[in-house]
Amino acid sequence: MQLDAWDVIIVGAGAAGLMCAITAGKRGRRVLVLESADRPGKKILMSGGGRCNFTNLHVESDNFLSDNLNFCKSALSCYTQWDFIELVCKHDIQYHEKTLGQLFCDSSSKDILNMLLIEAEKAKVTITTKCLIDKYETRERSEKNFTLYTNQGKFTTKSLIVASGGLSVPTLGGSDIGYRLAEQFGHKITLLRPALVPFTFTDSFKLLSEKLSGLSLPVRLSTGKHQFLESVLFTHRGLSGPAVLQISSYWREGQSIRLDLLPFTDCFQHLVKQKFEQPRAVLRTIISQLLPRNLVLELEKCWWLEKKEVPIAELSETLIQTLADSIHSWELKPSGTEGYRTAEVTLGGVETGEVSSKTMESKRQPGLYFVGEILDVTGHLGGFNFQWAWASGFAAGKVA
Repeated sequence: MQLDAWDVIIVGAGAAGLMCAITAGKRGRRVLVLESADRPGKKILMSGGGRCNFTNLHVESDNFLSDNLNFCKSALSCYTQWDFIELVCKHDIQYHEKTLGQLFCDSSSKDILNMLLIEAEKAKVTITTKCLIDKYETRERSEKNFTLYTNQGKFTTKSLIVASGGLSVPTLGGSDIGYRLAEQFGHKITLLRPALVPFTFTDSFKLLSEKLSGLSLPVRLSTGKHQFLESVLFTHRGLSGPAVLQISSYWREGQSIRLDLLPFTDCFQHLVKQKFEQPRAVLRTIISQLLPRNLVLELEKCWWLEKKEVPIAELSETLIQTLADSIHSWELKPSGTEGYRTAEVTLGGVETGEVSSKTMESKRQPGLYFVGEILDVTGHLGGFNFQWAWASGFAAGKVA
């Protein structure tokens, strides 16, 4: 198969690639999307537990990580969460707010993918799946700047848009193809690492987490100056849950994390009060009124085993203060994360200094664009990475 008449070729049929294709196609551009997987939008389908957390009501630049924190502002302001919500409503997709402004489909992630595919068909976008790219070539001062050699033939185009995503979830197509292409054109790649990913442990905490596997509770989780007030989930390998996924973007190997198990209660004041109200009660009975009993029994072994049968009235305020401090600042040191296998996104990417923040076009190679996860822009958990995909794809699709 050989066709040289494409105005725009997009590498990757994920969220950013499809939005870019739709936007360019609506301008009358002949658009071809090349996808290595057997179908488009696989990562969309698995997102949000199968219900797709497609955006957030409270999108701000503060919800994103990048070496250049201002880079995302232009695109996010030109295509907002309200623009995408309008598109969702246009297709009569029912949705709901879960927590903290996170919007999910009532039914299935398929609703969002089908919406994008319908819009792409209306814009006369061509999507080719199972397409593996062997190499790229460029021709200066040519109407067709880029030539792509694939297992399905040779394709040429004036505008090449890289929407191939990052390294996360390789079973859904995550690969380094986009980074290799960027480096081929002289772009630098910032340090890559898995983000929005569970922690693993190899010390005694691993045994504790195995015993508590499946238990979830709200905490304040912090590392350094960053903190998140959400739930954690104990797993067979360590810790997961929204708070952990959020903080993983800021955590670095060797650092500790701190859990405040009672973020809404002054533990010391509560325990002191119980010395008068329940003087004969033991600590596990009192603390089990605030925390899950199976967790309390494990904490008892760690923190007050020798005093476990001593009535609270007989405990010193110094010991109670020490215990309260432990509950509010439980220090743990992860051995690592579960890596790209389960990471929702890749932190880092194509350095933004040589990419236009308004159009996503390379400043080194005219006609070359980068959108979505491949750029050094990473959102918090909660629909922010999808909104970056919609916004950056739209920005490139307006001009490519």
